[in-house]
Amino acid sequence: MKEAVRNFLQREIDLQVTPGAVIRVRHKGKLILDEAVGTTSLEEDSVPITSSHLFDMASLTKVMVTLPAILQICETGEIHLHDKVATFIPSFQKAGKESVTIKQLLTHSSGLTAHRPYFERRLSVAHVLKEIEEERLEYAPDTNVVYSDLGFILLMEVIEKVTGLKIDEYARLYLFEPMGMKDTGYKPVYERQRYAPTEYYDHLQGYKYGIVHDENTESMGGISGHAGLFSTMEDLTLFTEMLENDGVHEGKKILDPHWLELSRYNFTPFAEESRGLGWQLKGSGASPAGDLMAASTYGHTGFTGTSFYIDPEQELTVMLLTNRVYFGRHLAMIRLRPRLHNTIYTTLFS
Repeated sequence: MKEAVRNFLQREIDLQVTPGAVIRVRHKGKLILDEAVGTTSLEEDSVPITSSHLFDMASLTKVMVTLPAILQICETGEIHLHDKVATFIPSFQKAGKESVTIKQLLTHSSGLTAHRPYFERRLSVAHVLKEIEEERLEYAPDTNVVYSDLGFILLMEVIEKVTGLKIDEYARLYLFEPMGMKDTGYKPVYERQRYAPTEYYDHLQGYKYGIVHDENTESMGGISGHAGLFSTMEDLTLFTEMLENDGVHEGKKILDPHWLELSRYNFTPFAEESRGLGWQLKGSGASPAGDLMAASTYGHTGFTGTSFYIDPEQELTVMLLTNRVYFGRHLAMIRLRPRLHNTIYTTLFS
């Protein structure tokens, strides 16, 4: 497997899909592949990429921060999935949104639009929330799936109102520190060479190093429920091990196993896309997880080139961190992920 995966990734690097990639594969709880290929960038100060480099996790923030925080406060009884969002954000109950629930935000079936370019007007968190409160629904809830950053911005506000903590502080205290994820968080401060840089920006006259790639999150101060998290392969490994171990890390319960199991249920049978609570489920259609992993496989992707998928039937976990937006917003990563997962599965089980 090692040679096949290294060759695969090197071909993608040669094609300038990404300057570098870090991959880990675990099977039945054992690390069977741990590889780093390529460099952090093509600049003069570039270094070989490693499992200790910090990556902008992009939308993995949704399942590494927002989802586990929601599951934790569900466990404590402070919220339940069918709570109305307006219970916590009363000003949200406008334009037909009074019945939208926490569950619908988590499953991207709320009726909210996918994205708004708030950054173009340099809107703060408060102003972004006000804009979302004024939104009209694009479709009736629980009739379609439209992947929406707006929903996870709202979930951040719910978490902060219920817990009394800012989401970055909550994640640090109740997720990252208990799991020993020492290099994971928002707005990190490290020396330049610790980062895998993302995209080139004219106003910076350079690439983003340690500055969140998502423009809306940057406008919101670098912290959001939909993006903004930075992490390393070392820390992502700890996080996925916790998921594999029914929410337990080294004897400490991080997530309740009943809530974790429920989160992997397909809540969107009415749509082609299978969605759990936060999770993208492989289902029977096209998936970044490829063609061979089980239908129950769950995980998520990040626009910057990050992803992880867990196949509970084969006890197989694949973690991939790249900085593919270094070369711009191309679509090659959409083809890379399924082909990579197919290669891993074939070489492991054939």
